[in-house]
Amino acid sequence: MAGTASPSLVWVLVEYRGAWPPSGFEGLDLDAGTKAMVLSSARAANARVLLVRRPGPRRRHGVASWAVLRHESSGAYRQHWGTWERDEDLAEIASALALPGGTGLPPAILVCAHGQHDPCCAVWGRPVGLALSERWPELVWECSHVGGDRFAANAVVAPDGVYYGGLDAGTSVTTIEEHLSGRIHARYLRGYTDLLPPQQAAVAAALGEFGPAGRHDYVVTRALREGDHWLIHLAGRPPHPARIEVELRALRTPQRQLTCRAAGEGSVVIYQPISIRST
Repeated sequence: MAGTASPSLVWVLVEYRGAWPPSGFEGLDLDAGTKAMVLSSARAANARVLLVRRPGPRRRHGVASWAVLRHESSGAYRQHWGTWERDEDLAEIASALALPGGTGLPPAILVCAHGQHDPCCAVWGRPVGLALSERWPELVWECSHVGGDRFAANAVVAPDGVYYGGLDAGTSVTTIEEHLSGRIHARYLRGYTDLLPPQQAAVAAALGEFGPAGRHDYVVTRALREGDHWLIHLAGRPPHPARIEVELRALRTPQRQLTCRAAGEGSVVIYQPISIRST
């Protein structure tokens, strides 16, 4: 799974309690002008728009929430939350995308449960969402497609920008508990959304070799490529190694069915660690 986190630094969350179409927000029957405004503002900000809902029984009535979550290049996390009842209320998202947002709020824990996009996400994601919501009821949301259906159940911690995959009800609680305590482990890590795939794989390899670390304890300082080989240099904060070199080889997997709904077989590129050393 290492190296498969979808790139993003900004997330737009829209709570929607009705049925989710396969295309998510774009497929909703909303006021056309408002929807176009949200989508164009999100594209301009390179933001990913996700539908969200609370795990468990569907709540059909009441005020719904929206949010803009931002991971800045400095490592700061900013959030802007609002509510909506009418379609036109969502126009506030465009304004929020242009504002920095507040700091100090806890992250959102997003679990993909988008069964209309791929049944695997619902079958595996919903039990994980329920398990996590029992532990952190105010933080956890089911969400629409985040990428990587083959790794269901998938969870994204935003705006930290950390993807996890291959989770079940038990491992998800332990994994997120460790994450919130500042200890990211390699086992279920797909990657960090501010890094390129080989860089994500290099950080995962370092975590696997030297043990768990905080979200910003490793920084990519250099990435060199020669053909299908990569050499990634990492700088670590104490007590982690100060300098690490990770050598990776890019491989294409054999053809196989990648998701439950895939019409045919496909293959993907993976990054295999060859060597990891502290220098």
